[in-house]
Amino acid sequence: MSKQLKLGAFMRPVSIHTGAWRYPGAIPDANFNFPAMKRFIQTLERAKFDAFFMADHLAVLNMPINALKRSHTVTSFEPFTLLSALAAVTENIGLMATASTTYDAPYHIARRFASLDHISGGRAGWNIVTTSNPDAALNFGLEEDMEHDARYARAREFYDVVTGLWDSFADDAFVRDVEAGIYVDPTRIHVLDHKGPNLSVRGPLNIARPVQGWPVIIQAGASEAGRQLAAETAEVIFAAGANLDAAKTFYADIKRRMALIGRDPDSLKILPAAFVVVGDSVEEAKAKRAKLDSLVHYDSGIGTLNSMLGHDVSAYDPDGPLPEIPPTNASHSARERVIDLARNESLTIRQLAARVGSYGGPAFVGTAQTIADEMQRWLEEEGSDGFNIMFPYLPEGLDDFVDKVVPELQRRGIFRTEYEGATLRENLGLQRPANRFFPT
Repeated sequence: MSKQLKLGAFMRPVSIHTGAWRYPGAIPDANFNFPAMKRFIQTLERAKFDAFFMADHLAVLNMPINALKRSHTVTSFEPFTLLSALAAVTENIGLMATASTTYDAPYHIARRFASLDHISGGRAGWNIVTTSNPDAALNFGLEEDMEHDARYARAREFYDVVTGLWDSFADDAFVRDVEAGIYVDPTRIHVLDHKGPNLSVRGPLNIARPVQGWPVIIQAGASEAGRQLAAETAEVIFAAGANLDAAKTFYADIKRRMALIGRDPDSLKILPAAFVVVGDSVEEAKAKRAKLDSLVHYDSGIGTLNSMLGHDVSAYDPDGPLPEIPPTNASHSARERVIDLARNESLTIRQLAARVGSYGGPAFVGTAQTIADEMQRWLEEEGSDGFNIMFPYLPEGLDDFVDKVVPELQRRGIFRTEYEGATLRENLGLQRPANRFFPT
């Protein structure tokens, strides 16, 4: 069998593009519309997508009011509430959510994801983020973000604690012997009693071990610290390669790091973000993208640019070059990606704001055939193991991909026609982890 693509759907916001809610035929309130979300996930499941992914923010996005008033991301559902509801109306598709290691407690995270995994029959995935939004810090009693390296040190310990809590009970701990009156075997419970430099958690977790052993672990960081954390802990990476060459370099680096620490490189799937616009011709697809980009106001663009840089450049000449940007606690990978884009293409601040304010990442714009060609090339040349698809507007952009691109990928034999298993791990081809305290 040929290599198989894995496909996630980036669904919070339902489209990353700032102009998506204004596109003709789009559902303007889709981010906060449960019937729409239900329709979207059932369409994705019909297409045999691996997962429905919800990013999350712990604050109204830090941008000026003139940008915020134009943003469809100002409101959306809390991920666990929504995914628990969507679990009841789906059977196979994975349910992935972001949860912060900086502004939450390990016990809360372990408990929520274990619950979601049980409710969904083994379909939960945790996207580990360290959170670099200064407005989030203000919502949790801090005056500024935790320093970048300190966030990652906490995240590494946080991972150990959460996965340790998931292993609190042996798989056979709950005997439920009605005759003897014994519900649980106390010798099959482990008290974690973790005391580390950042965290102190006794345990055990008060929920049985998740169906999958552990929910699937997802990360997205591309900085040095983020890459190393991913190589040590991740099972899926939502990367952001600017092009195929950059993606191949990233792919090889992560797999090399895994081998150096003794991890099987095949135990991790790398799924770059891919913004996809489908047309019946390449010209039609380009026209759709141009129409979409035209709906982005400069106020939105400059707000997004400032957020990604972690630095306000709105006082500079919009038609001049990007100034030197001082180091900040913003996401290092996003910041460097934007700076490199400006330098490599000699973009003015106005041009850069238009690019990032619409969507400045990797994009496949074309017909079902040309898009499938590109995806197949990324797969075969080891630029990715699949993609985390970003739809340009909904529902049409999602329907175009499902009805046109997916059948073409299936025709080529590089994407499933039926789910392989009942759990997210089984469908991604990932092993169920052994319990570290109760090895079988």
